Amino acid sequence: MIRNLAYLLAPLFIGSLPAYSQAVEVNGIAAKVNGSAITKNEVAFMLSPIYAQIVTQFPRRGPEFEKQFNEAREKILQELIDRRIILDEFKQIGANIRPHLIDEEVKRQMRDLYNGNETLFREELKKSRMTMDGYREMTREKMVVQAMRAQQFSDAPPPLPNEIQNEYDEVKSTLRDVTKDMISFRKIFIPSNDPENPVATPETQLALAEDIAKQAKEGKSIEELAKTYSKDAFAQLGGLQENLPRTDLSPEFSAILFDAPENQVVGPLLDPRGFTIVWVTGKALGPVPALSTVRPMIEERVRRKKTSEQYDRWIESRRKRAMITRSSK
Repeated sequence: MIRNLAYLLAPLFIGSLPAYSQAVEVNGIAAKVNGSAITKNEVAFMLSPIYAQIVTQFPRRGPEFEKQFNEAREKILQELIDRRIILDEFKQIGANIRPHLIDEEVKRQMRDLYNGNETLFREELKKSRMTMDGYREMTREKMVVQAMRAQQFSDAPPPLPNEIQNEYDEVKSTLRDVTKDMISFRKIFIPSNDPENPVATPETQLALAEDIAKQAKEGKSIEELAKTYSKDAFAQLGGLQENLPRTDLSPEFSAILFDAPENQVVGPLLDPRGFTIVWVTGKALGPVPALSTVRPMIEERVRRKKTSEQYDRWIESRRKRAMITRSSK
């Protein structure tokens, strides 16, 4: 599977995956909608943060990696196809999005997907052969579609106060300023090549990391395991790192660790130099915006839920009318 994805490169980031060296395919076509092309670069760029996370979680790849990768790619491609369908449906309306709103949305995505790291974001754009103007256009189209959908179903019942409050309570943690997140954990690092063991190979080191993770899951002290096996500067501290800013971690590592329950084994995870096993001991999350500042967004989410079945029927009818062709993967 991965051999056929030469257009998709694993991202470069702080303390995480190595960059892959496959040749990049000259931008091909992933699908066409009524003659309008969706490029593989568009799909690849939107997929890259997800790919980085799952390849970190599954050092051996395997069936679960393939399943999650294929599901993510299909979801993104379908989203882009539906976007083109809706844009065609409403192109006569002449809707417009103010440039400063597009800039704000780009900044939000940069914050949420890349920990606010603009350099990393631009590196990812470059590897996907996409310009900032091209990404802004993708963002504009997405926002136009959201506006068009809201207009299409403007007759939906207005959100009730309790519905707004319940929706806010459900999603408020995802709206926080993640660049202010802090985390503490114990870590065991196993290098893919160990200078102290000349016969070690990446395969035997991965097997060692898997065995250590197994011992930790069976109840052995991760602090003692770190002192015995870890090969980094924190080994003699039992692998302890406290109050580390989220922005010091790569986006995919931070996504995995902040989603992980506390006091459970995570890993082994792949990073550029080897394999990492983590035990999260505490998290301090960034500030959550007040309901008053995000109320329009929350109201829109409630409306979308109320009209989801209606929308599903509507978009399915448009898919049947559209001329859609998908290229081979």
